[in-house]
Amino acid sequence: MNRLILAAAASGLALAAPLMAHQHGDHAGHGAHGDDHVRDTATFMKMHGEQVSAAINHPTRAEDAKRDVHRNPAEVLAFFHVGPHMKVGEYSPGGGWYSRLLGHYLGGEGQLVGIYANALTATPDPARQQRIRDQAAGFGKEVAGYTGLPAEKFSGLTLDAIPDDQKGTFDRILVIRALHSPTRMGTADTEIRAMRELLKDDGLIGIIQHRAKPDAPWAYANGSKGYLKQQDMIDFMRLQGFELVAASEINANAMDTADHPQGVWEMPPSLATKRDDLKDKGESDRMTLLFKKAK
Repeated sequence: MNRLILAAAASGLALAAPLMAHQHGDHAGHGAHGDDHVRDTATFMKMHGEQVSAAINHPTRAEDAKRDVHRNPAEVLAFFHVGPHMKVGEYSPGGGWYSRLLGHYLGGEGQLVGIYANALTATPDPARQQRIRDQAAGFGKEVAGYTGLPAEKFSGLTLDAIPDDQKGTFDRILVIRALHSPTRMGTADTEIRAMRELLKDDGLIGIIQHRAKPDAPWAYANGSKGYLKQQDMIDFMRLQGFELVAASEINANAMDTADHPQGVWEMPPSLATKRDDLKDKGESDRMTLLFKKAK
């Protein structure tokens, strides 16, 4: 059963206090009981349902919508407390799936900023460093092309060149299936700490990540296969100055054994090794974690 913490205030979304941990299969998490989940989702949709529905059902998402059953966009927006008026950063945008959703959702009252890696630590190759900077500079135009909204509604930055006027201005930062590469490269700590500078004091960071089994060996759960352990992620974020607010099973998939020799890319939608036995297994098993800045 999906679990979700969400507290609604009359003037907007308020941060819910963590509840006692419960067990879901092999994974521990914080969450409300099923009835609370239904009520809280309903509250969120009552407040923001028009904007959520408009974004999810926009014609430009016709192909994207085929994956909604696995990625649960409405519940993700609710769990991460993302209001349509907020300034939201999307870390390491790629492929456009979340950029299209967030662009439509935030393109009216809010702001969407593409947050790209520190180019200097991502690669020693000057040409590749420039490509990262070019991607950040072109993010506004890219999302404008997806949404039909003015490019000025959107912007991008790299974590090695954060303008002073951007620090402490973000309500939310979303890191969607994007921490395995910096973990493998040994740059995840500096990336997360730089993002911490961008967040307001009450800002939140939401993470969705391919989830390794708790007993997976280090060689499998070090980012090289795309999977990370949930408790490792919680411990890592604590060291970077964050406290866990809640963990959800919104994006869990018990059919994913998370032990594929070539990693998560063997699962749909990539199906890199074209294994017939994986074609109907859905997408990867994913942790969904919400953090706040530690005092």
